Amino acid sequence: MNTLFILNDAPYGSERSYNALRLARQLGKMEGETVRVFLMGDAVACAKSGQKVPEGYYNAGDMVRMLGGEVGLCGTCVDARGIGVEQAVEGARRSTLKELAEWTATADKVLVF
Repeated sequence: MNTLFILNDAPYGSERSYNALRLARQLGKMEGETVRVFLMGDAVACAKSGQKVPEGYYNAGDMVRMLGGEVGLCGTCVDARGIGVEQAVEGARRSTLKELAEWTATADKVLVF
């Protein structure tokens, strides 16, 4: 099964992106599952490296890095937020709306958070 997660919300302030990343990681551990994650809008900040969070609080950057599947960052969205590709955590890369469309067309399931 091929599942695509599309995240739109900022990494902190609500737990929407946090819960999506948790679910994507668990699903990716299951046999026969392929997970892709596309971050757009404020969610691109989830993949920013060097995040400093209070002790005991989740770190969205670490969660993205540990996904293990493909992680695409909306190029327009990272540009609008002044995030350079060199600031992304390992495993996350700049992507395009065209690639998102291709991922969507080939996915068995699309979950939007």
